[in-house]
Amino acid sequence: MVGVGQISLDHVATMPRWPRAGQKLALAAPPVARPGGQIATAVLAAVRLGLSGRLVAAVGDDADAELALAPLRAAGIDVAGVRSTAGAPTRSALVLIDARDGERTVLGHRDPRLALRAADLSRAAIRDARALLVDAEDPDAARWAAGVARETGVASVLDVERADPDRLALAMCVDFPIVSESFCADLSESVSDRDVLARLAGAGARMAVVTRGARGALAALPSGEILERPAVAIEALDTTGAGDVFRGAFVWALLCGASARRVLALAATAAALACRGEGAQGALPTATDVEARLQAGPGAG
Repeated sequence: MVGVGQISLDHVATMPRWPRAGQKLALAAPPVARPGGQIATAVLAAVRLGLSGRLVAAVGDDADAELALAPLRAAGIDVAGVRSTAGAPTRSALVLIDARDGERTVLGHRDPRLALRAADLSRAAIRDARALLVDAEDPDAARWAAGVARETGVASVLDVERADPDRLALAMCVDFPIVSESFCADLSESVSDRDVLARLAGAGARMAVVTRGARGALAALPSGEILERPAVAIEALDTTGAGDVFRGAFVWALLCGASARRVLALAATAAALACRGEGAQGALPTATDVEARLQAGPGAG
């Protein structure tokens, strides 16, 4: 697979609880720098599950870039397409974890000089892949990549959380749009997740998915069939990167030839298992892990 999009260095802090306005809280430990980023984490998750991967992204020319790239290189991911941008800092995020349930809040920053343009992308890299995964951080570049994928018969998968006009247009032109609940809310508070899925499926998606956190995932097929996958019961330490792992596992399951229902189950299970460790990439599961947990059932401890 080839991933086009975000790579980041996260600074993760665990809080005993979410503070009230104006309150001061003591942390049990100082924030820890951990590799992350939507697409980098998803590609790494897919490679851990058994695929080979390539990443197209941009980093700064600072020490953070090396920290963010290190686990990707160690996993054998091709990072030749990662551009180093002189004078710019690598994308960073402050990730706040609520120790009570592992739920995370992300405050990110990306220098505008790290933006990807269509000119930065390789038609050959997309054409030679079996699947393309893009985020919506740079919608124009992502749409160009999705267009190349569609022209050449490569499956395109999208990770998108906001529904402004550019990102909605992007979601309407990929094979497998995977959107968040916030994407649906952006469209209209009166529009249901199922309505959004029907709209995406009607635009030509081969399978459209809404990820709903603790409520699992919902998907729609062109036939009109709706698939629902409950969340996997697990004691979450840190939910950072769960959605990214869902998407990486989705691509893995898709390329393994799984049915739509099984793709959804495998992706949801992998995402849950990733919440057992700290940081976006701290507990990426193997295929054996996912299969074993899936056989145990979604409600297993």
